Amino acid sequence: MVTAVFPAAGSSKRMGGGVNKNLLELAGESVLLRTLKTFSKVERINFLIVVVAAHEVETVEGLLRGSKGLKPWQVTIGGSERQYSIANGLKLLPDDAQIVLVHDAARPLVTVQTINDVIDAAEQFGGAIAAIPEKNTIKVIDAQGFVKHTPPRAELVSVLTPQGFRREILLRAYDKAAEENFLGTDDSSLVERLGVRVKVVAGGYQNIKITTPEDIRIAETFLRRSDA
Repeated sequence: MVTAVFPAAGSSKRMGGGVNKNLLELAGESVLLRTLKTFSKVERINFLIVVVAAHEVETVEGLLRGSKGLKPWQVTIGGSERQYSIANGLKLLPDDAQIVLVHDAARPLVTVQTINDVIDAAEQFGGAIAAIPEKNTIKVIDAQGFVKHTPPRAELVSVLTPQGFRREILLRAYDKAAEENFLGTDDSSLVERLGVRVKVVAGGYQNIKITTPEDIRIAETFLRRSDA
């Protein structure tokens, strides 16, 4: 079976207003609930773990208790960094969880197809991430701000979530990171340090992360188009 972990303990500084972006309304429903309801539509997923700031546990639990259509869930307290929050979530994995997905709670427009594709690839290869081709030209610069080189765009992708891994691989990656005091940029970066090859699957350009007020408007546009 598959368990999904949702980090949602960020400070949401770029959103402004002092409100957790995951609790903001998006077309009549909170960002968090939209995300969880999509994952709850995936047959193979049997448990949801939501990681939030300590002062928001009660609020989020109340929100989820009052919502229908969710798979079994549990809320736990996050840490000072995303990686530490996910580590807390991993402590709650059910015994029958064979594949673990990690998904930004603030990506409410992920599709069931993308989730299933990541699960399939994680089962086959041990690790998988959702991503999209990079459309911009990327430059590698030095410490003084000068361009060192321009990597071929065909070799670049923008990484999204969900990211999925076989349970034992992800737990081993987190143990190694903790032992070596390594802080990665995403879960895949921890798994890559084990020498595990991570498969990339198509993630969809609509799978944006809600970070700023403008992102809410962009997400609403995507939703209107999908309803058309």
